[in-house]
Amino acid sequence: MKKIAITLVALLATSLTFAQEEVKEEEAPKGPWTRQGNASILLNQAAFNRNFATGGLNSLSLDFNVSYDVNYAKEDWTWDNKFIGAYGLARIDNQDAQKTNDRLEINSLVGKKATGYWSYSFVANLRTQFADGFDGAPRVIPQFDSTGAQIGTIEVPDEGNKNSKFWSPAYLQFGPGMLWKKSDNFKFNIAPATSRFVFVDSEFTDFGSAFGVDQGDTSRYELGAFLQGYLKTNIIKNISMENILSLYSNYLEDPQNIDIDYTMNLVMKVNKYISANLTFQALYDDNTTGNFQIRETFGVGMNYGF
Repeated sequence: MKKIAITLVALLATSLTFAQEEVKEEEAPKGPWTRQGNASILLNQAAFNRNFATGGLNSLSLDFNVSYDVNYAKEDWTWDNKFIGAYGLARIDNQDAQKTNDRLEINSLVGKKATGYWSYSFVANLRTQFADGFDGAPRVIPQFDSTGAQIGTIEVPDEGNKNSKFWSPAYLQFGPGMLWKKSDNFKFNIAPATSRFVFVDSEFTDFGSAFGVDQGDTSRYELGAFLQGYLKTNIIKNISMENILSLYSNYLEDPQNIDIDYTMNLVMKVNKYISANLTFQALYDDNTTGNFQIRETFGVGMNYGF
C-alpha cells in the first residue's frame, strides 16, 4: 500500500513538472473575489425491440455534476473554496432506478504568504453523500433471441440492504500546514498535523463496526498527515484536464496504510453548451473496504459554465 501511494505521488509530481510550463499566470482580477463554476448533465440511453437478434435490455442513465470555485486574493492573503456535487441514476429495462454516482465535497484553504510561492495555510475538507446507498448483490436476468432461445444472461444491480446515507459516513478533516501555489490551477498543500473525524449514524454500528467506527459509537477521531495536490491544464484547444490527489496517513493506527483519493475530470467541449465528460476516481481506505474502489463515468451532454 505504501509503494502504491509513493508511486501515485511520483506520477503526480512528474505530471506537474511537465505541465508547469503550460500553466500560465492568471491575469489580476478586478477585485479580491473570483468565481467560476461548471454544471453538466450527461445522458446515456439504449433501446431494443423484441425482434433484435442478439437481444438486449433497454437502459437509461442520467448523471449530474456541478463544480463551483470561490477564491479570494488580496495582498498576502488567499482563500480558496471549492464545492463538488455529483449524482447519477440508471434504470435497466423495467427495473427500479439504481444510484450510480453520489458525491458531496467541500474544500476550503486559507493561506498567508510566507516567501516565494509558499504560504502558511489552514485547510478544511468535508466529504459525504446525498442519498441512501445499498449493498445488494446483482440479480441475474436471462436474455433471449427472437426465436425464444436463451443466448446469455445479464447482471442487474438489486437494492439489497442499506449501508450508507447522507452524513453516514461523513469525513471532516482540518489542520495547519504549508501551501505552494503557482496559480489557482496549480497548487499543493502539506498539513502534517491534521485532525480527522468520521461520522456514522448509530443504525450502521448497532451490530458491528462501520467505516472504521467501533460498534455502538457514532464517530471516530484520527490525527495524521494530509497532502493535497491540484492541477488543471488545457491539453489542446477545447480539451481540459483537472487532477485532484489527496493522501492521508493516520498516526494513531496503521500509519503505513495511506488513504488515497484521486479524481481526474476530462472535459471535451463541442461548443459552449455541449461537451463530452470523462470522470475517473480511485479511492483506497482500509477502514472501508481494504480494496481499491474505482469509479468511471463518460457521457455526452449539456454543459454550462458560470
